[in-house]
Amino acid sequence: MGGLRNAVRQELVGRQVDEQIAQRFPVGQRLRVLDVGMGQGTQALRLARAGHKVTGLEQDAGMLAVAREALAAEPEGIRARVTLLEGDGRETGAHFLPGSFDVVLCHGVLMYVPEPDAMLAGLARMLAPGGLLSLLVRNGDALAMRPGLDGDWKGALAAFDSTDYTNRLGLDVRADRLAGLTATLSGIGAPLQSWYGVRVFTDGTEAGEVLPPDEELERLLAAEDRAGRIDPYRGVAALLHLCGVRGGRGSPPARPFLHHGRGPGPAEPPA
Repeated sequence: MGGLRNAVRQELVGRQVDEQIAQRFPVGQRLRVLDVGMGQGTQALRLARAGHKVTGLEQDAGMLAVAREALAAEPEGIRARVTLLEGDGRETGAHFLPGSFDVVLCHGVLMYVPEPDAMLAGLARMLAPGGLLSLLVRNGDALAMRPGLDGDWKGALAAFDSTDYTNRLGLDVRADRLAGLTATLSGIGAPLQSWYGVRVFTDGTEAGEVLPPDEELERLLAAEDRAGRIDPYRGVAALLHLCGVRGGRGSPPARPFLHHGRGPGPAEPPA
């Protein structure tokens, strides 16, 4: 779970979540956060350290064990702010009441869900009015980039016309297109407010690659951060980070389902 690709993903997404929280909530407000498919718990622990009350939901027992081990190493005050649960992101209604959270994270999960609309509608229902929904997905509009840069021309040609792909774990998964998720978020009452590209330049690096020296890493992150905010660069990023707001501008009455599809698997990495 380490290496350059994951470090870039976690650092950039963390910065972007912090930015969205700062824009939408009063300074110092202690937020109620739900991290669905939290994986190893990187973002959950980071937000707990910032003072927020975090609930992590993870269906993979191995990942949950890693997260619990990491939590056990934290000071008591941070441990008291975190609740870790084993569960499926499609069943949030069985665990929590509607409107129970100010922020819901769902990072690296949708690629394992063939028909995610019902799940996304359920996540939106977990948000209080004005709450933030943060989604990290594989970019279906740029699926040809990875095989193309690897010289896999057959794979690149096939990727232009499909959102299905095989990830680096060897699993058959799916990507999401920006336009499709924008429509879905509007339909579930949490319209898209901001979006970023994640891993514009570093998607082709090996997962286990050693991190560069600190000064070089900061330059790398600065370049990735800037590219992920501006066109045309963000449109060809490996991952998209979409931020919707419950009851945000342009929000129609929520509908339970829209047009996507599948069931969550491993939460990390979205590769």
